[in-house]
Amino acid sequence: MAGTAETGAETQTDARLLIPGRRPLTIGLVLVITAIAFEALAVSTALPVVSRELHGVRLYGWAFSSFMLANLVGITLGGPLSDRIGPARPALVGLVLFGGGLVVSGVAPTMLLVVVGRFVSGLGAGAVISTAYVVMGLGYPEAARARLFAVISSAWVLPSLIGPVLAGTLAEHVGWRSVFLVLAPVMVLDAMLILPAMRGIRPPEHDEDRRPLPVLDATRLAGGAGLLVAGLGSRSLPLGVGLVVLGLVLAVNPFRRLVPEGTLRARGVLPTAVALRGLLAFSFFTFDGFLPLTLTSLRGQSPTRAGLALTAGGVSWAAGSWVQERKGGRWGRRRTASTGAGLIIGGIVVAGSVLDPAVPVAVAPLGWCIAGLGMGICYPTTGLVVLDESPVNRVGASSSALQLADVLGVALGTGAAGAALAFALAAGWGRRRGIEIIDAMTLAVAGLALFTARRLPGRAHSHTP
Repeated sequence: MAGTAETGAETQTDARLLIPGRRPLTIGLVLVITAIAFEALAVSTALPVVSRELHGVRLYGWAFSSFMLANLVGITLGGPLSDRIGPARPALVGLVLFGGGLVVSGVAPTMLLVVVGRFVSGLGAGAVISTAYVVMGLGYPEAARARLFAVISSAWVLPSLIGPVLAGTLAEHVGWRSVFLVLAPVMVLDAMLILPAMRGIRPPEHDEDRRPLPVLDATRLAGGAGLLVAGLGSRSLPLGVGLVVLGLVLAVNPFRRLVPEGTLRARGVLPTAVALRGLLAFSFFTFDGFLPLTLTSLRGQSPTRAGLALTAGGVSWAAGSWVQERKGGRWGRRRTASTGAGLIIGGIVVAGSVLDPAVPVAVAPLGWCIAGLGMGICYPTTGLVVLDESPVNRVGASSSALQLADVLGVALGTGAAGAALAFALAAGWGRRRGIEIIDAMTLAVAGLALFTARRLPGRAHSHTP
């Protein structure tokens, strides 16, 4: 990347994250990522109680889908807006929306309003994450970014360890509404920490600032993704195929305009990093989402014991991000990303082996620990490549493209996996065969991710616009 915003001469070359001029910003970034992580894990735990008490089980899936679709819009708009006016105001709007959505869900008298609140929170979360990447690119020197990614990855560990348990305890003893409402005040504290520092971070003016924001493309992409996910989950084959085709028609062109040219073919360093992020999200999070089903329904494990495998993956992810911080500069981008993708492949093979009744169940946490280590090594590398390669006036747009690939990878992966499982059950093949298909699919996509990682450059280098 060509340069950074003027945030003070003393902070331009110092790689430490907690120097006086940078401390509130660093703490605020970690705090907001921790809050978003806790919200994601806690709400998943509390929603069964919510749907039961509000008699809204038919809208259960929309509590997740509405957040995801709104997240796409927030991501798509937050980055380019930050390129134009700086990250402070988009971050403020994102924090207000995220916190406001939590309040709406927390006081909702019906499940429909819970879904509305989740939609509002999704808009805010997408905007906040996009602006966070802009701040990483413009507010920190290159030498500090790998460490910052490692710290932010570590911010997921505590929510992974205590989020589901704490949410379950709150839902049971205080009430499910507290799961939503307890996080809203955190947004106020976070705004007080990060907004003053963000006001000094602004990219240089550029002719592209006059281009309209991609509101229409963001809306079409979200709508197309929604139709695509609905089609994959449809029980009617003709309806499902129709929705998938319509979703693709609606979403493909907006997606191509919102990501760097060449992303679908992984041509060019920046497009390759964006494509790799989508493939990683597809393979890892799809397997992650269906591993508890494997352990509970086929191996007779309790939900708590099944969750230990996911916890192992979350902890090793943080460890892998620190490996990337220490070794990535010496290994180079290609070797680092390829090592991570290779570990993910190995982790899927090991964890997936528990489908065989002769394999001890304890192998699943071990395998997912390996995969989490790989994600910790590979996942931040894609972000570093994007920040290194983006022109200074396009950090927001490039970061939005990276997050866009991430969200779509998760949505398409879990949607396709759900469709595969439903097809296997309808065909009379049984749940085991359905999960075998899912595991094979995630393994194939992880292999494609390894192939894509090999197309990254060996060493990091700054891009000059």
